Amino acid sequence: MTVNKNNKLPRHLLIPVIYMVIVTTCGKIEYMPKVLTGTISSITLESARAEGNLIDVGGGIHQHGHCWSTSPNTDVSDSKTSLGLKASTGLFTSSLTGLHPETKYYVRAYAQSGIEIIYGEEISFTTGQSNVTDGDGIVYDVIQIGTQLWMKENLKTTKFNDGTNIPLVTDNSDWSDLTTPGYCCYDNDDATYKDMYGALYNYYAVTSGKLCPAGWHVPTDYEWVILTDYLGGELVAGGKLKQSGTDYWNSPNYSATNETGFTALPGGIRNNDGSFSEIKDHGYWWSHTESSIIYAYCREMNTYGGIHRYTKRINCGLSVRCVRD
Repeated sequence: MTVNKNNKLPRHLLIPVIYMVIVTTCGKIEYMPKVLTGTISSITLESARAEGNLIDVGGGIHQHGHCWSTSPNTDVSDSKTSLGLKASTGLFTSSLTGLHPETKYYVRAYAQSGIEIIYGEEISFTTGQSNVTDGDGIVYDVIQIGTQLWMKENLKTTKFNDGTNIPLVTDNSDWSDLTTPGYCCYDNDDATYKDMYGALYNYYAVTSGKLCPAGWHVPTDYEWVILTDYLGGELVAGGKLKQSGTDYWNSPNYSATNETGFTALPGGIRNNDGSFSEIKDHGYWWSHTESSIIYAYCREMNTYGGIHRYTKRINCGLSVRCVRD
């Protein structure tokens, strides 16, 4: 090699060295991917939906997704989704499955470029509860249907969730005249009916906002629609929701399979005049949606199948199922 009189390398040898330094430096500073962890939604007993956002793909994404754990600082050695190659920026989603009820999880989005793994910020969430306790201390199991969490039994509480008593009204005339919350058991016979079929509540108890345990509520008309549509519509949903057999339903209890585990039971109705009717033949469940000043929407199931959308006067006594907020 010939060196010039200023002891410098020839110009043609300098250029490749300078170029390699620029590529290496820029590769570390400019072209690493950037990823954000998005919101966690659709949280159920055993699953959740996580969002992420690739705001820079750098030199290309070889793998991306979310990782999660019950301990902080989760990484790809924990549970993870693998969504594959991605050549462009934008949102992505992961289904987090195999979770446990009532458990806190930590989750981060990640993106891998070559051997480098970049993480988004870590966020946490808690899965749904497997049971819930009412104002009387009665514990109810919880069932997941689609993305909704429902109680598996009709409500039985005699207390609001703030600990105050719900008035027990047994006299027919007093019941008919009520313009405030009230409850009863079918035929005013707690010993025979309450444990299995639950209590009957007027619509004033529903609209108190305190009837269900904290974190739960009486479903709206639309939430009943979501349930019914998820199960295939009114003609078939009733059978999937009803307790099977004729121990608690009168015959024929058509199409009842209870494949959802909802275990719908026919608690009958207290009519607006205070009389009782239809135990073991029909079940009626309030929604938290009025249809007029004196009527509100409900759902009815009967021994002949199906689930039906009706309206009942707000001083009737109907069963209640609570759904998770």
